[in-house]
Parts: sequence; structure tokens; C-alpha cells
Amino acid sequence: MRIIAGSCKGRKLHTLKGDNTRPTADRVKEALFSVLAPYLAGAKVLDAFAGSGALGLEALSRGADSAWFCEHNRAAAQVCARNIADCAFEKAHLLVGDVLTLLPRLRMDKPELCFDLIFLDPPYRGDLLIRTVQIIKDHALLADSGIIIAETAASTPPLDLPFCRLQKEKKYGDTMIRFYYLTDDSE
Repeated sequence: MRIIAGSCKGRKLHTLKGDNTRPTADRVKEALFSVLAPYLAGAKVLDAFAGSGALGLEALSRGADSAWFCEHNRAAAQVCARNIADCAFEKAHLLVGDVLTLLPRLRMDKPELCFDLIFLDPPYRGDLLIRTVQIIKDHALLADSGIIIAETAASTPPLDLPFCRLQKEKKYGDTMIRFYYLTDDSE
């Protein structure tokens, strides 16, 4: 796995060995960042369920202003920290722990922080995606014109939340990428 474009183009990224993480394939990442290109300059990015940090690092390489990485798995967090250090991005921040606890704490510590792009690539099984989007909404972590990018199994249905609207979706083999924005509950 590598960074595809930008200031760190071609830099190889370390990954966690084994089946504990599922890195986003380079072809999916390339297509994803082609769509996101107009939104990257100066963006504040959250890479929740970061794994190696590939999505947040790609965003920084392509002009995002800052990126926050959340990772629960300690071994994956060490890999992410190594990749951040190798890329030498000054505005990359790694938080280790459960994203459902980290995000409310981040809001308390940095009440002014809102993200323009939020990458969510949780384990495919379970309800972590829905629970995380609910926390993002409840704690106003997404900027008004911000986008949530969710990576799921292709068989996973879109989110069905009254305040979350599907903007676009694209299937890549067994992977589905969906772009969401949050709306006022009353819409």
C-alpha cells in the first residue's frame, strides 16, 4: 500500500499483518480521492477506524490542512503512528482508543473543531457505523458543508437515519463507498 498522489506520492505505508484490519485497496482509494479532489485543499479531516492511517495521510498529502486519526487496536495504532512519523506531517494527530469515547472527548477538548471530511471504515459487522454517525451528529463534529465517507461491505444497505442523506455511492467489488451529508432533523 502506498500514498497515490500529492506531497508524499509513492511513499509506502506500513500495514498491520494478519486479518485484524482491512486496508482500503489502492484502486478504491484512487477513485475515492478523484471524487474528493475539490474538497481537500485546507480541509480538516477525521480518519476514524484509521488502521494504517492511509485515508487521512492521503488527504494530507493532497492538501488537507490537518487530520485526526482514531484507532482502537493498539497494534494498528502503532502502525498508524509509524506512517504519520514517516510522512512527517505536523498537523496529524493520533488518538488511541474507542472512537465512541474519543469523539465526545475530542469535542470537549476542542469545541471549535469541525471536520470537513470524515472517513468511516469500521469493522463490517455490527452497528459501529450507525453509532459513530449518531455521535458525529450529536456532538456537531461535521462542518456545515462537510461530507461523511463510509466504506462498508457492498451488501450493507445505506444508512437509514432521519438526519443523514446519501449523496452518492459507488461499488468496487465487495466494497461500497457512500458519501453522506447531515441535515437538520426537521427536513
